[in-house]
Amino acid sequence: MAFVAGSILPQFDAKSYERILGSNNRINVSVMGVNSRGNALAQNFAHQDNCNVIHVCDVDSRAIAKCLTALKERQTMEAKPYSDFRKSITSNDVDVLIIAAPDHWHAPASLMAMEAGKHVYVEKPCSHNPHEGELLVAAAKKYGKVVQMGNQRRSWPNVIAGINAIKNGSIGRVYFGKGWYTNNRQSIGIGKETAVPSWLDWELWQGPAPRKNFKDNLIHYNWHWHWHWGTGEALNNGTHMIDLLRWGMEVDYPSKVSSNGGRYRYNDDWETPDTQIINLDFDNDTTMSWEGRSCNGKDIEGSSVGVIFYGENGSLLIPGGDGYTLFDLKGKVVRKVRPPEVIDARNKSNPAEELDALHIQNMFDAIRNGGSLNAGVDSGHKSTLLVQLGNIAQRVGRSLDIDASNGHILNDIAASKLWRRTYETGWEMKL
Repeated sequence: MAFVAGSILPQFDAKSYERILGSNNRINVSVMGVNSRGNALAQNFAHQDNCNVIHVCDVDSRAIAKCLTALKERQTMEAKPYSDFRKSITSNDVDVLIIAAPDHWHAPASLMAMEAGKHVYVEKPCSHNPHEGELLVAAAKKYGKVVQMGNQRRSWPNVIAGINAIKNGSIGRVYFGKGWYTNNRQSIGIGKETAVPSWLDWELWQGPAPRKNFKDNLIHYNWHWHWHWGTGEALNNGTHMIDLLRWGMEVDYPSKVSSNGGRYRYNDDWETPDTQIINLDFDNDTTMSWEGRSCNGKDIEGSSVGVIFYGENGSLLIPGGDGYTLFDLKGKVVRKVRPPEVIDARNKSNPAEELDALHIQNMFDAIRNGGSLNAGVDSGHKSTLLVQLGNIAQRVGRSLDIDASNGHILNDIAASKLWRRTYETGWEMKL
């Protein structure tokens, strides 16, 4: 049994994780949505020697103040605050818009940024619905912009090595992959309609989504569990794991999708499943599944989040961190590559800052040198779509037949209606 400490790639020793260095030619970024994950991203981008965070944008005035204070510890220049990111992207000084706003904003903001001549770093999922994802792929080609999705594990050295081991035949032909995410989320209760807080621009927060009255249990995180704005645990965390499975199994679009589950743990305003199993079958005799348990945090394979690939000659586990374990058919460990640091996969804002810097630098290389993206929008859309199809199957209550050439739903009028959303008048996405 072989144990390997730290990175398996020699160019990434333990010290290289401490700070990712770049050239003196700095890229200027604007960050949209800085309450939690966006705050962490702003600090990480500011920590890069080849980057300046010049604008901080949020509809919550408190979040702006908090982020500006945090940035003072990371960079010497002072970022400018904007309550409306649309004013920020009119600036010629901005090179990249970073989007960490709620899911319903991801695609519309990305499109607006590209139209304004900006590159885009958009957190997962890249879209709220499949139609938006297709628009983003087309927009990136039309405007010639670099669009990186926040599937950061695509840039983690030992994860890359694990995926390469699969592709090089270490476990033979892979025919089944399983991903999962577990947590112990509490009830969000029953919200009450109340006055909009003075610190919040509720109108702009809703943006492209049709208008609803403000409730006191939505902001800042619980919107995830409402179909109107969010996409549930499946896209909140499942996107990462499905992306790893799709990457390692070298598949694009499925031929059949099903989903089972529901909101089981609490009786409250939570709409999306807290317990869900999505199954995806592909035409090359492979299948994958994702298990989400939002309200029971029992680990699988010793990790709250992860994927495992099953092949003819063994299996390969990639847990939450930057490592992997290779097993033979009897479950004996053949190789174990340990991550250089412990990662808390349940940390909502910043589980792996130093590793994620590699993803940032990959994007910067693509902008400066035309290098290839590890998680470009074309790849990001495909992975996002797989989980969106699972959610659509869940919502209509039946399995879906899919066109394996493009991912479109076949012969199901009700399911096809969920391919796109209704927008607030004047906010429609158009290319």
